[in-house]
Amino acid sequence: MGPVFRTEITVGYEDEGSGEPLLLVHGHPFNRSMWRPQIEYLSRAGWRVIAPDLRGYGESTVVPGTTPLETFARDLLALLDHLGIERCVLGGLSMGGQIVMECWRHFPERIRAVVLADTFAAAETAEGRAARHAMAERLVREGMTGYAREVLAKMVAPHHLASHPEVAAHVLEMMTSTPPEGAAAALRGRAERPDYTAQLSQMPVPALVVVGTEDTYTPVSDAREIQARMPDARLVLIERAAHLPNLERPDEFNAALEEFLRSLPGDTAAAAPGSPGGPA
Repeated sequence: MGPVFRTEITVGYEDEGSGEPLLLVHGHPFNRSMWRPQIEYLSRAGWRVIAPDLRGYGESTVVPGTTPLETFARDLLALLDHLGIERCVLGGLSMGGQIVMECWRHFPERIRAVVLADTFAAAETAEGRAARHAMAERLVREGMTGYAREVLAKMVAPHHLASHPEVAAHVLEMMTSTPPEGAAAALRGRAERPDYTAQLSQMPVPALVVVGTEDTYTPVSDAREIQARMPDARLVLIERAAHLPNLERPDEFNAALEEFLRSLPGDTAAAAPGSPGGPA
């Protein structure tokens, strides 16, 4: 168990390493442990990596009802204030990426650069809204296990289910351990999220857009559209990965993320190997 931050809710989070801060936002229905490969790698490479559990997930407080993306964004701002972090690189995967875009709506001055992984910017369709609300009711009624087993082969590419059973087990454990009320509240809020598409052109900070080539939830076409609309975005495709390339292909994901971080203007975190703050 990592440290916890108490405000109107209790937030569990990881805070490892030193240097320029990188805040990573997990997707649905996961928790901060989805970022463990990135926390371990980048905290040794001269970065301070913070990864919280969103409200309703992991060790953070479950608040039944509806959790709008704005509420998640406000929680992250409160955590940055608590940690005394003025500006950070902000990254998120899937729902986490949409929360990053929501954060930009509210406090762009706190964001130095963004990482958008396996996500999309458009608002939900009428059909999609209905499906998310229906799924929320199902999760509260039935629990997480049936849903988790149904979607596992879309979260993780089928060939990785066989070749990396430990990854599949981790993903399944995250999904089945998520509190149903927390997951349902996020689904209801996400169903009503705004359209971030027009906002992308007004995000002048450096951006890394990452997607697994076998992702069917947020396919490569979605990532290409995000990259095309942003003023300063680079696109990285992670081959043979589905919706969780950071866990399925961590070496490739970490390499792309580290290269992006080291390229940022004014970067002081990229200490040379063997120097203070750099890898030994």
